[in-house]
Amino acid sequence: MSYDVVSAYTLVVGDDDGPPSVSVHATADEAWRALDYEVRRRCRMRARPRRRVDAEATTRLADAWRSADRESRFWQIRPHQLPIMVPAVAPRALAGQR
Repeated sequence: MSYDVVSAYTLVVGDDDGPPSVSVHATADEAWRALDYEVRRRCRMRARPRRRVDAEATTRLADAWRSADRESRFWQIRPHQLPIMVPAVAPRALAGQR
């Protein structure tokens, strides 16, 4: 068995209105898009058109949302490197066919 590394990004958004929203994303862009969507939904703003999300603009939007109630609102995007085991079965099968 060999190991490979997979990147993942977790997003946590919460306030006093209920349990926090937690999601896992395969790319940083997906995580920033999800944060943008979640903050806009909580502020009852219209959804952003489907274009590339700017991390800095999303950070400003999320920080503005949080600043209205710093004691109960929070958000975080955290990157992770996850090691996974990859079985080496295909090379043996292909070596016998040559």
